[in-house]
Amino acid sequence: MSSAGAFFSRWRVRLSYPCAILVLWFARPTPRSLLWGAPLGLLGLFIRARAAGHLHKQEVLTVTGPYAYTRNPLYLGSAILTLGAAVAAHSWASAVILCAYFALFYSIVMRREEAELRQYHGASFDEYARAVPLFFPRLSPAKLSFAGAGSFSFAQYKKNHEYQASIGFLLLLGVLLLIWWLRLR
Repeated sequence: MSSAGAFFSRWRVRLSYPCAILVLWFARPTPRSLLWGAPLGLLGLFIRARAAGHLHKQEVLTVTGPYAYTRNPLYLGSAILTLGAAVAAHSWASAVILCAYFALFYSIVMRREEAELRQYHGASFDEYARAVPLFFPRLSPAKLSFAGAGSFSFAQYKKNHEYQASIGFLLLLGVLLLIWWLRLR
């Protein structure tokens, strides 16, 4: 793993806290921005949940469900979730911070994870990478010679702790609602 990849993997969560403080500092939410941002965020959470219910980390190369459309459905869901948060915050400064953070950290993290998967799964990953785009999804699922039948598992969703993203987004919406209410006073 490159030193930059290791840094970004190790620090992406730690640096998200000061970024979140800045996002909330600049936030100017309105009822309308919350009503537009919440469904967008929920769409991102849905995509993440579907991906987490298929993902068997460190066990197999997951190529079914959302992984047949994009190699990074969790991060695609996170990108949509980020856009939902930016819309809900109703601030250009907050939107720039959120989008810059996502673009910087996750572009590097995706490439690092890709290198690890290639090293671990070899030719199977190469076939998968040729058929399925890194981030922006295909319109139809890829047909791979080695793909088994995989289905969503709620137990796998829980094992991957994906519910934490939902809790975090709901807390964010709650704080933004509180910020709006306090600015009314």
